[in-house]
Amino acid sequence: MTTTVLIVGAGPTGLTLACVLARRGVPVRLIEAAPGPQGGSRGKGLQPRSLEVFEDLGVIDRVLTAGRAAMPMHSIGPDGRVTRGGEVPAFLRDRPDIPYPASLITPEWRTEEALRLRLAELGGTVEFGTALVGFTQSGDGVTARLVTDGVAETVTARWLVGCDGGHSVVRKQAGVAFVGETREDVRMIVADCRVDGLDRQAWRTWRHEEGVVSLCPLPSTDLFQYGAGVAPGQHPELTRSALQATLERRTGRTDIRLHEPRWSSLWRANVRLADRYREGRVFLAGDAAHVHSPAGGQGMNTGIQDAYNLGWKLAAVAQGAPPALLDTYESERRPVAAHVLALSDARLRQMLEDNDVPVRRDASTLQLDVGYRGSALAADDRDDTAALRAGDRAPDATGLLTVGGERRLFALIGGGVFTLLGHRSTPGWPGLRVLRVVDRPTGVDELADTRGHLAEAYGAGPDTLVLIRPDGYVGLISDAGDLDAVSRQLAATS
Repeated sequence: MTTTVLIVGAGPTGLTLACVLARRGVPVRLIEAAPGPQGGSRGKGLQPRSLEVFEDLGVIDRVLTAGRAAMPMHSIGPDGRVTRGGEVPAFLRDRPDIPYPASLITPEWRTEEALRLRLAELGGTVEFGTALVGFTQSGDGVTARLVTDGVAETVTARWLVGCDGGHSVVRKQAGVAFVGETREDVRMIVADCRVDGLDRQAWRTWRHEEGVVSLCPLPSTDLFQYGAGVAPGQHPELTRSALQATLERRTGRTDIRLHEPRWSSLWRANVRLADRYREGRVFLAGDAAHVHSPAGGQGMNTGIQDAYNLGWKLAAVAQGAPPALLDTYESERRPVAAHVLALSDARLRQMLEDNDVPVRRDASTLQLDVGYRGSALAADDRDDTAALRAGDRAPDATGLLTVGGERRLFALIGGGVFTLLGHRSTPGWPGLRVLRVVDRPTGVDELADTRGHLAEAYGAGPDTLVLIRPDGYVGLISDAGDLDAVSRQLAATS
């Protein structure tokens, strides 16, 4: 059997990538060694930038229904004093350019469930119980050996993408080094269980001299996620009685009762980054390329955005774009992972050492400032003082009048294609959506900026042209209205 892309690993990263490709009509196979969907909540925080990705992929309603935004966070000291946080930062409230100003707490398995349903709508499926046992590659493609229920199969694909986690078989067999460290002195018990004697109105963390313990309600379930730091030299048990004893010591309360865990794990601080994201026709994404501290909720979100970046590029090259476009995946995403590793490590130190927790949310932790300035795919004629440059996240804008009624910009762009914004009539290019800003729209490709939010967000003048990439980043801005620059960008990417 043959396919265009073989994806190994059906967590949030692999599922996102499969949805991006299936939406563009690219043949894809998504395999997962586990016999079925995972039940633990592992990653539970979706950042605003990931919510924007999910809106574009058509899963946002399912994800929001199963989660809670801006969950209150209570940090309780040994003296009983409570420090409150978790609210939407003041600088993000009521922003026309930011549709999702707060993180969303939702079990990871709910996110995977929503993506699997979307993939099915797009004609795809997850092949559970199918393991990659080896592969070879040539200049034309990859030949992979798979095993399902003891039955071997050989598959050829143009590209292979490893989304198979920190212990990635794809990364190891590709010979890619995973540089970093595993810190045995920083460990944490994580478990999902029902809890009696505690309301579900906040995520609570108790600070104690022997370590922290926390209980976070998991929306759309009757469970809490239990977390407890483990001191160096300790050998913790993952039984209900051991978790209960730790909870009572660190909270000073005996009225909170844990039920038998549905899922539990002993987590170790593992901070590593692949020394490259590509080996020929083999790519790495998500935890296969980078593993983080869970502090700050960055790891799963970074993987989702890896997939969103790689997906449109694979689709474009599969449909005729220059192969060099795929080189920009590593050059754009690896620096982001390096930055996120440093950020999450700093958040972990703050969580373990600083009593002023919960941590403050800002644009970095919400991943709204992730961008690709300086990328080969970023071009503009603006100076360094401009607030918006090529490579930045494309901001949303509300109050746009179209022939179909009032819309947000994000409702008009995306869908896996490039969008060109401008005031002037421009020639069309195959596969390009053109939106013209006018005083009174009469055609489906016209809109009126009734409140000025679009002009403000993009700093646009009457000649400005803005090219927005399929993954929601600005590829080009020309205040001079340079159509030749637009042509060059499109020629390199489509």
